[in-house]
Formats: sequence, structure tokens, C-alpha cells
Amino acid sequence: MELIFLGTSAGVPTRHRNMTSILLNLQQPNSAQMWLFDCGEGTQHQFLRTPHHPGKLDKIFITHLHGDHLFGLPGLLCSRSMQGNPAPLTLYGPPGLGEFVETALRLSGSWTDYPLTIEEIGPGEVFDDGLFRVIAYPLEHPVTCYGYRIEQHDKPGPLDAVRLRADGIKAGPLFNQLKQGLTVTMPDGQVVNGRDYLGPATPGVKLAIFGDTAPCPAALELARGVDIMVHETTLEHAMAEKANSRGHSTSVQTAELAREAGVGRLIVTHVSSRYDWQGCQRLLAECRTVFPQCELAEDFSRFSLR
Repeated sequence: MELIFLGTSAGVPTRHRNMTSILLNLQQPNSAQMWLFDCGEGTQHQFLRTPHHPGKLDKIFITHLHGDHLFGLPGLLCSRSMQGNPAPLTLYGPPGLGEFVETALRLSGSWTDYPLTIEEIGPGEVFDDGLFRVIAYPLEHPVTCYGYRIEQHDKPGPLDAVRLRADGIKAGPLFNQLKQGLTVTMPDGQVVNGRDYLGPATPGVKLAIFGDTAPCPAALELARGVDIMVHETTLEHAMAEKANSRGHSTSVQTAELAREAGVGRLIVTHVSSRYDWQGCQRLLAECRTVFPQCELAEDFSRFSLR
């Protein structure tokens, strides 16, 4: 699994940073599945500078309806259609997302030639497909805003074929079911519980992607124990009052949350346009004084989740 940051700026773009958008490449076997989190203005242009294609997206998660997280969506949806991709796409986001998309398409005389589903969500589980579970947590912002916790289900351990043979269980087509931990009846009538022959499970990856937020109680539950936490760092520590009054967090507040939640790594993004490269490095240094395992995302930064 891999995170690719297509945009890392807050509010407005800069010469070097586009509006917020994060691509999650799940890199699952026999699958080109990719998810997008937020879609700021210019996101489809950013795709052109990567080896990835919007046609491979099957889910887009919108944290909230502020323009710097949303205004790139109509263009991306239409371009995906004009490129002739028939694969279905599902959008998830707060109430009002459907009205925004449908109005933009209707007034511009646009449409999609692929199945488009819009799911307006509330707090709680968004979906669970047996491989991944996504849960939405309400955050503290002037408009309804969510953060998403993505949990990969644990992978079953390897099947101990040697021990199976030692117990008189011959290899055959039912081994695939045993590998899934199922109980099966063998051709000779013997009942075998696959879980008795599996090695230790491989823990799945846990990831927290925050929308914009001031510090709030739900943030701790969203981030608790994840391998990677992606969080905004809009302003520096000295501007905490201004940041919080507008529903944002500072460098130090973000790092304190990562430390309290016991996360593995912190990636900070959504930096105010007031900061140039040196200013961004100052924000990163403030984070690292509290939580050393912190990295600053720049446009096109890539982070492996395993």
C-alpha cells in the first residue's frame, strides 16, 4: 500500500503546492484499486504528473465541502467519463455532496458514462468489504467534516501443509478453503477446521486520514494505534488561537495528538500558503520536538504503508 500526495496546500494553491488531495494505492493482488481522499482544484492535472490514472479510482472520500477540498471533483468526474472508462465509481462524503455534484453536472450540461454512486455519510462505519473497513469520525470545523480511519483486516497465516499431511490429510482442491480458515469435510468424511492449521495472522495496516480540524475528543479515537496518521498542520505553534478559532490545528497540537494516540508515523500536510519552503521546515521542526517520527508531505511525496 502506498500514499501519494497530489496536493498539500491549505486554502489556496502556491507555486509549489496544489490544493488538498491524497491518493491511496491499495496495491492488492490482481487489483488496480485506488482511493482518493479529497479533490481540491487541479487534482486531475496533478494526476498527469504521476504514473496513475483517474480511471483506476473506484472510491473517492470527501472530508468536507470547503472548496479547497472539493472544487476539483466535477472536472475529474467529467474527464474520467470522456476518457471512456466504464468502471463504476462511488463517492463518500457529508450531506450536501450529492447536491453539489448533481448541480455542477446539470448546470454545465455534463454527465458521466459510468455508474456513479454518491453516499452521504454520518459518523460510524462507512463500509466493510471483507478486506478493508472504513470508519468516519466527526471533527471540529465550521462545516460538517470527517476524518477517515482505514483498517485492513488481518491476513490469515500460512497453511501448515506439512502438519496436514502428517495428520493424514491429503492435498486437494479443498485446501483453498482450509487456507481461509474454514471448516470443511474431506472426501473420506473427516471434518477439518482450517484454523487449526494456520500460522499466526499478519496484522493489517491501520491508517487515519484527517480532514480539517481543531483539537477535539474524536480525534484521539480516530488516530489511536494506527500505523500512519495523516493530519493537517495549517499554522505554527505561536498562532494556535487563530488556527483553532478557524477549525484548524497547529504543528505542536498535531504532534501532541500523534504522541497521545500512540501512532507509528505522522505525516503532516495542509500547510498555509503563508509558508515558503523554509517556513514549512520550521513547522516540521516544531512537530519533531514533540513527535520525532514525523514527516512533511510535499506535492508528489510517496509513503509506503508497509
